[in-house]
Amino acid sequence: MILFWAIGGALAVLALVLVLRPLLARRAAAGISRKAANIAIYRDQSLELDADLAAGKLAPADHERARSELESRLLQDVDAAQEPAPQRGGRGIAVLVGVAVPAIALGLYLLVGNPRAVDPSANPDAVAAKQIEGMVERLAARLRENPDDVDGWKMLGRSYAVLGRFPEAVGAYAKAAVRAPRDAQLLADFADALAMARGQNLEGEPQQLIQRALQIDPKNLKALALAGTVAFDRKEFKAAADYWQRMLPLVPAESEDARSIRENVAQARKLAGAAPAASHPGVRGTVRVSPKLKDKLAPGDTVYLYARAAGGPAMPLAVLRRSARDLPLDYVLDDSMAMATAMSISAHPRVVITARVSRSGNAKAEPGDLQGASKPVANDAKGVVVVIDAVVR
Repeated sequence: MILFWAIGGALAVLALVLVLRPLLARRAAAGISRKAANIAIYRDQSLELDADLAAGKLAPADHERARSELESRLLQDVDAAQEPAPQRGGRGIAVLVGVAVPAIALGLYLLVGNPRAVDPSANPDAVAAKQIEGMVERLAARLRENPDDVDGWKMLGRSYAVLGRFPEAVGAYAKAAVRAPRDAQLLADFADALAMARGQNLEGEPQQLIQRALQIDPKNLKALALAGTVAFDRKEFKAAADYWQRMLPLVPAESEDARSIRENVAQARKLAGAAPAASHPGVRGTVRVSPKLKDKLAPGDTVYLYARAAGGPAMPLAVLRRSARDLPLDYVLDDSMAMATAMSISAHPRVVITARVSRSGNAKAEPGDLQGASKPVANDAKGVVVVIDAVVR
């Protein structure tokens, strides 16, 4: 057992080295796909295990246990990184499935892959595609021997969905749902696959699964996204906006997901005849850079423009993202850009407008960024000029 844990620790260190190595060399190897790199990393780890077994350093039973532990740990890390992306209208189902492709491919490889089958001289994408197909079949065979493996059925369902084999995905998800009827994420995935198998139609049983998922977990992102899609397709735009609005507190306030959700909410409200911007004009003005800082500006830098309550909470009331090449730029910040109903420009009489140029593209301020802010102004002020004249220290 001591030998087993010692080898497990060595493998953890080896995994860290092997993961960091391709990351540090990413610019030099830009032509290599991420999928191919992941396969190469896992192949090296597996070959190390096999070498220890061949050298007599590791008993066969310990070799198998070490491999299983490594696969399970890495698979959990991959699954934890998955997040559904909110979408608008009928396109939402397809994109929600598409976002999972890289994570599912890697997760399935770590679960049942055969690293020895990789030929480094072959086309990486072709090798990966062929291997994934084989892994799916091996996973299905394993589940026939162990039908009570709920996580296995869920992985099989996701894998079939990634491959576009939606009827088979439905069958796998159905078996998982029988064994885990109160798993909200499973029900949302089940509804998604069932809709795709029926020609991207969420009506009927898929919608029922979505509502069951929301009853179990009202904050499930994928279920909220799909429920909004159902309402949008029915032209129930106010209901669609309400579902998508409920997603905003569940994602990082300044993330791309939050921006996409706000755009969807704004469109749905506009179609419903209740767009916030129609009842409140918001703040309008211009952003420019001080002449003393122009030489520090690069065209590819990102510009973030925020409205915050004067003397209120730090959470932005509205966010606008542009490129530095657009400066100077005219802007409008209004309620359509709000991240929560109670946190909108119209809900706060006086606001401060802040502009920041990010060199890294991160929404969070970092040393070296350029920024500037207005004085407190009315929430419907016009001609508000923001001068970017300071460097973040």
